Order: sequence, then C-alpha cells, then structure tokens
Amino acid sequence: MPDITMPRLSDTMEAGVIATWHKHVGDPVVAGDVVADIETDKAIMELEAYDDGVLERVLVAEGESAPIGAPIALIGDGTGAAEGAREEPAAPEQAPGAAPEAAPEAAGAPCPTPARSGRPPASPLARRLARDLEIDLAGLRGSGPHGRVVRADIEAAAAARDEAPTSEPEPSTVPPTPAPAAADPDVEEVPLPQMQRVAAARLTQSKQEAPHIYLTRAVDVTELLALRGTLNATLVAAGGPKVSVNDLVVKAVAGALRAHPEVNVSFAGDVVRRHRRVHVGVAVAVPSGLLVPVVRDADGKSVSEIAARTRDFSARARERKLTPDEMSGGTFTVSNLGMYGIEQFTAVINPPEAAILAVGAATEELRPRDGAPVVRSIMRVTLSCDHRVVDGATGAGFLRTLTELLEAPLRILA
Repeated sequence: MPDITMPRLSDTMEAGVIATWHKHVGDPVVAGDVVADIETDKAIMELEAYDDGVLERVLVAEGESAPIGAPIALIGDGTGAAEGAREEPAAPEQAPGAAPEAAPEAAGAPCPTPARSGRPPASPLARRLARDLEIDLAGLRGSGPHGRVVRADIEAAAAARDEAPTSEPEPSTVPPTPAPAAADPDVEEVPLPQMQRVAAARLTQSKQEAPHIYLTRAVDVTELLALRGTLNATLVAAGGPKVSVNDLVVKAVAGALRAHPEVNVSFAGDVVRRHRRVHVGVAVAVPSGLLVPVVRDADGKSVSEIAARTRDFSARARERKLTPDEMSGGTFTVSNLGMYGIEQFTAVINPPEAAILAVGAATEELRPRDGAPVVRSIMRVTLSCDHRVVDGATGAGFLRTLTELLEAPLRILA
C-alpha cells in the first residue's frame, strides 16, 4: 500500500498540520488529485496524490501535525478501506462539559470492532501521547464512544502511574512543588498556529545563536517624500499603481547591498556565504503572524516593478496563497512599521540572513539649514547585524550608503 507522506513544502518546514482532508476513506484517488490542505509555518498548501487507487486509511486527523516524511494516509486497491474506516481519526475530542454527539448505535450503525492487535481503538492524538508518555494502550479502557481511548484516558493513566509509590520516600528538606493553579475562568488559552510556533522557534534560535548588534541612523527623507508624490502623480495619470515609501526603501536597500556585498551574506559555520544576487525579503503582517515574501533581483527592478510585486505579495499573503519559492532564498530583509506610527524599533534577524533593516515612520523635526532651523521629515532606520559576519564598521558603511541614496533619491531611480 503506498503511503501518502508529509511533504517538505518550505525550506524551514519541520512538520505540517492537516488543515483539511478533501478525500475520505473509500474515495477513489487519481494521481494529481488534491487530497488535503497542509498548513506549514508559512502558508496553506495543497497536497496532491502521486498514485492512483482508493484512500484506504487516514493516519493523521484534521488539526493534527506530523513531521516531514511521516505517513499521513494510505492508498490501496480498495480492499482495505473497510478496516481503514475504523482507523480514520474521529472528530476532535470534546472539551469537558461539552455535550457528546449521539452514538452511532442510535442510528442503527454497527459498533466498530476493536483492532486485531488486541489493543482498544484510540484516537491518533491518544496513540501519539501514549508513545510519548510510555503508556501501554493494551491495559487501558477507553472513555470515548465504543471504548475508544482518548487523550484524557492517557493523561489519567500517566498521572496514576506517576502517583503510585515505588518505595518509601526519604525525608527531604526541599519544599514541595506547589500544585498547579486551577484554570482561571477569565483566561482563554488559544492554541498557537503552526506558522507562529515555527516562527517563534526560529526567531528564538536566531537570538540565541546570532550575536545581534544594532546601528541606527536618522535619515532626512524630505526630498524622498517629494519625489514619491511626483512619481505617484505621473503613475496614476498613466493608469499605473502608486509606489510606497517602503518600495523606495527596498530599491535603495538593493542598491546599497550591491555596493556593499559584504552585507549581502549569511553565516554557515566555518564559511561566509556571499550571495551574488540581491534578493530582498519584505516582512508582511498577517493575522496569524509574519510572512516574508522575497523580491528577487531587487537591484535590477524599477521602483514600479517592486511596487507591483510587493502589492501582489501582500494581498496573497493575507490569503495564505504565497508559494514556498516566493518566501525562500532571501539575502536581506526589510521590516517597516512606519505605517503603524512606530518611529524606531529593532528587528530580529531572519536566519540564515546576516542583517535586517527596521524602518520607522517619518516625523517632522527641526534641523539646521544654512544657519537657521527648518522643519524636515526625518525617518530612523535601524540595522540589526549578525556580528559573526557583519561587524559595526561594515554595517555603518552600508547605512551611510543607504542614507546617501535616500537623501538624494534621484539616484535610486538611476
């Protein structure tokens, strides 16, 4: 029976969550059919079948995760579909106090036969938890429908085992660990989406492994904002899309990276990887976290091309329609919170890149001009660098070039 396994759908993916099963046990499957939607750390992707046959067994239920390469379903000739139906995961276990669904006997449905191994039927979550806690399913009596072992049964068995005395305890001067506090009725626990779980792990790893240093410059963007207004008037008149301040920043960053290839790098143990092409990631906020689609060869694109690309990325990011290729391969990232009124912040490096630029809002400030104070638009940018490969002087040189481009913006368009 060929397995359907959890595929690798992104370069940072370690596990995937079954968002939806489009095929069910007993359904015919043709190679190329979409059998399920997989939620990764970056997007929800369609999983296509590679074999013809009948879906005979579902091994991972909707909402559950599996590591890359793990079997999630089986395809066969249909003879095993009846047995597979018994193995197909049931609906998610109900929370305490929830009204149970009607048992199948109420509708005249036969009671499922226990598995031939002698073990009671169990939900996939219960089976996995039993393996993790080293609980033998054969010794359990399930509290679910038809004696099905559910998560609560595994947790109760583990608690009973841990509480059972093994020998006379020796006196101890260490105060006992206080019992966990009762659940607070005013607090709701919301499971962290897969994308946020993976992002949290990667960013924690980034802060632990990459020694961050931060460099900030105040940039006079008065002329940049004026240029943007002129560009947008021309583009709108021609029926084209407007450009944002961030589009101009991305273009300037790409030019500065081309001038400073020592920043367009990544750390790889005993070597530094210098990237010959400039691929700028643009952080996009979505309801479940942050996505970073990549503008490839940004130094060779016009500002209007960058604007069209980032606008498309933003729209599809919110719909979780970006492809893994569109979110991988970045050599540098720009994160802009200026549109939220944030004037200055520091960003965590997006591994394996060696630097990220945090862009704040432009604010009006008094600056000396020809011996007199004048109001200018000032924007602060902060460069986070992996100090293993980008030291302070190197980062400062990059920021100087970036500042020169932003303050003389016609050079960005050259």
